[in-house]
Amino acid sequence: MTKASPIELEFSRKYDHDHARAYLHKHQDGLARRLSHWRDVQLARHALKQAGDPDLVLDLPCGAGRFWPLLAEHPSRMILAADNSPDMLAIAEAAQPPEVVKRVETFQTSAFAIDMGANAVDCIFSMRLLHHIAEPAHRLTMLREFHRVTRDTVILSLWVDGNYKAWKRKRLERRRPAKENQNRFVIPRSTIEAEFGQAGFDIVAHNDFLPGYAMWRVYVLRKRS
Repeated sequence: MTKASPIELEFSRKYDHDHARAYLHKHQDGLARRLSHWRDVQLARHALKQAGDPDLVLDLPCGAGRFWPLLAEHPSRMILAADNSPDMLAIAEAAQPPEVVKRVETFQTSAFAIDMGANAVDCIFSMRLLHHIAEPAHRLTMLREFHRVTRDTVILSLWVDGNYKAWKRKRLERRRPAKENQNRFVIPRSTIEAEFGQAGFDIVAHNDFLPGYAMWRVYVLRKRS
């Protein structure tokens, strides 16, 4: 039985079948999106090496499974994949190559209450979730749950400040009223790095999508002993 999560983000409720399919196609739509996906995969591959090429990885949230082929590049890797949306899991299993899908064990769970025991995996791989979480208490809940479930490392990505796109976004937000349904947030680097430490992680490395320009940053964290 899936553990009940004490936290449910508003944006996560939208991922029904149609939204899940749209999410799949979004990263394949046009040259710019395909280049962005290529760079995401490049950064993630490098992060996995920095994490020591872990053998047992939990992809959470796995979304439409766009990183499954990357995770499957390691021939002996065991891949677990979970998402809060059962529709997203169904789309991922239908969309990804069959030879990859057979390497992946899927289940439904929340990143805030993972349905696994302590020290269950070598690495939690969490791309494009943390920038949706505005509340520091919610971020810490998730990070502490990651700390409980991983025995070694976490790889995650989010939007950070200290670059041109973050500066531009902040300037635009000063000129227009905040949206009530805003669900993507820039987190100051000093803030998130302090939260990593508070949750019991040390930073192994970080890699920027386009240094000095783009907001995306990938962190590799190691569980503090």
